[in-house]
Formats: sequence, structure tokens, C-alpha cells
Amino acid sequence: MRHLAAPLVPGVTWTFLVRSVLAALFGAIVGAERQWRSRMAGLRTNALVALGAALFEQLSLLLATSPIAATAHESVDFTRVTAYIVSGIGFLGAGVIIRDGVNVRGINTAATIWCAAAIGALTGTGYLMLALLAALTVLAAHVGLRPLARTLDRRPQREAEEVRFEWTLSVVCQEPAEAHIRALITQAASAGAFRLRGVRSQELRHEPGLVLVEADLVAEGQDDLAVEQAISRLSLEPAVSSVSWRSADSEARDASE
Repeated sequence: MRHLAAPLVPGVTWTFLVRSVLAALFGAIVGAERQWRSRMAGLRTNALVALGAALFEQLSLLLATSPIAATAHESVDFTRVTAYIVSGIGFLGAGVIIRDGVNVRGINTAATIWCAAAIGALTGTGYLMLALLAALTVLAAHVGLRPLARTLDRRPQREAEEVRFEWTLSVVCQEPAEAHIRALITQAASAGAFRLRGVRSQELRHEPGLVLVEADLVAEGQDDLAVEQAISRLSLEPAVSSVSWRSADSEARDASE
């Protein structure tokens, strides 16, 4: 019964207090960024997680040097407390992860709580400077990597938009020259670095003897001048009545005028 109430040692008590306060402070440094962005686990949550981890680590150190450890019949591994902290913090982190349809939110906050526990563990075991550096590193990761992540998220979108420029080329020609015009369209597309997606033809009922030939072109970038150059050869053909083209964001343009 004499070990149920351990006496307070001034030096040990002061160290315990300093480490606990610093753990809460370092956790608050990490949580301030989350609080600023109105996340679920903010200032107080991260401070309490770091403080709790520090308390458990200090408890393991106190037990390792206590008379209880000296009188134990079997060797006790008090470092297992750290492993228990890692396991326990996983349940807390899982509570802030929310699935909203196909989107998952809270992963960064859960990772922050996990880091706060590690910061508290470092503080509780006496590695104060390392704990401070860890807190500043986590804060820098949130603040510094956010713009980079947004830039990388937007980049594939822009590239996808660049390869989606399409043009539709329309040529009205005499029916006997249809095969020749289709061959010229294929040649013009290849010379202009375009990709020919398809060519179709139909007779014009209101104009007997004439055929409408349409071709769909795709390029990696929007270059209307290249389209003009590619079809300029078609407008010089005697059998061609008119040549026009249109893109997804423009009205039809007559290249034969």
C-alpha cells in the first residue's frame, strides 16, 4: 500500500510540469493551422492529443524508475506505452474522416492528430527540441505544401483541356471529285499535325450534283491559323464550291471568301 501514493519530488514534478505544458503548446502550434481553416480537429484537439501522449510517456518513464519496477518478478517493457499510443490514436483519427459521396474528407486532419501524438511522445520523453522541430515541420507542411498541391491538382486539368480542341471542316464540292477531296483532307490533316477523327459525306438535296464532305480534326493546342493553312489548298480546287470550318467555341468560318 505504500506505493499507492508516490511522494512528489520537486525536481521530477517540475520536469513533469514543463514537459506537459510544452507538449500542449507544441500541439497547439500544429492545431492552430487546422483551427484557422475551420477543420474538425483544431487547436484544442491537437493540444490535448499531444498532452495525452506526453502524459503517457512520462508515466512510462516514472514507472520504469519506480520501486514497482524494481520489485517486479518479471522484466517489464515500459516502452510498449509508445506502441499503445500509436494504436489508440488510430481510433481517434478515424473519427474525423468523413466520406461524402465519392469524396473523402478529414484525412489531413487525421494525419495531423497522429503527428500531434508523436510530438507529445517526444516531449514526454524529454526530447524537447526535437518535439519543437517536429511541430514546426508539421506546420510548414500544411502551410507550404498546400499551394504546391493545388498547382499540381490544376495542372492535369489544363493539359486535358489543351488536347480537346476540335475543328469540323466542311467542303462542298462536285460529286465526281469527292474521292479526290477526301484524299486532300487527309493529306492536309497530316501536314498540319492534326489528327483526323473521321470523314463523312452526304449529297445536297437542294443542290443536285454537289456533295458535302465533313471532317473532324483534333490537335493538341488551339491554332486557328494552322487550320487555315491546312485547308487553303482545298479552296483552290476547281471542283470545290465552298470551304468552311468551325471550332467548339467559334462560329462557322468561310475559308473560300
